[in-house]
Amino acid sequence: MLSLKKDIPIEMGLRLEGKVAIITGGARGIGEAAVRLFAKHGANVIIADLEDAEGQKLAESLAPAVTFLHCNVTKEEDVANVVDTAVSKYGKLDIMFNNAGILGRQRSILDFDGDEFDKIVAVNVKGMAFGVKHAARVMVPKRSGSIICTASISSVQGGLGPHAYTMSKHGVLGLTRNAACELGKHGIRVNCVSPFGVATHMAVQGGKVTSEAKEKVEEFIMSLGNLKGTPLTPEDVAEGALYLASDEARCISGLNLVVDGGLTAVNSLHTVLPSF
Repeated sequence: MLSLKKDIPIEMGLRLEGKVAIITGGARGIGEAAVRLFAKHGANVIIADLEDAEGQKLAESLAPAVTFLHCNVTKEEDVANVVDTAVSKYGKLDIMFNNAGILGRQRSILDFDGDEFDKIVAVNVKGMAFGVKHAARVMVPKRSGSIICTASISSVQGGLGPHAYTMSKHGVLGLTRNAACELGKHGIRVNCVSPFGVATHMAVQGGKVTSEAKEKVEEFIMSLGNLKGTPLTPEDVAEGALYLASDEARCISGLNLVVDGGLTAVNSLHTVLPSF
């Protein structure tokens, strides 16, 4: 009978050794955690982000495996340039992690703001579509590749985020499934990862992740979640993306990998939207 002792580590090796990855929104939050984790597992990573100072600092700390390129995902030419740079520098692109996104304000549908909606959709949906398009452009000839998009639990259940954000994340899930359908014949996998709230710059009021702010967000998330004693962290979401990026998931495509401690599975009547 097989017995595994907890004090004996199981070495899994470098799960992305020799692979080339682009991570949008990689300067901080979930993206930063993914950059560090992918590089740790042997990948060459390009951070594509608007946050030049933070992105460059992170890249320098992980050089030479990690480099930084300025990228506004709402501009197709920026996304195309990052993809072309990856191919020029490394000869290929194995992994495209479309992670850049914005949240928007929590407000009643009676106060719906069309301009804010356009801004959110431009980043969260159009930016993702540009990433999928240009990754596929260079992956199709190679007949392989993994494309990952960051969605949200708001893509599977209402009442868990602002209206515009929720609509945009439904769009990400639709994009993922459609692209998986089209690109499967080329050997390209397309999946998304859908986290619950994590204490990142996007989730913390004011955008500054102090230890106090982080603790408050984690306490709030823990109070809502089903899995107690385990606060969701950016690293947890990055681990999900690592699995989807790796060859261990070679037969996984069209999946929405929900990372929420079981919230959406057991708490279907929950809502965090304001009443009016």
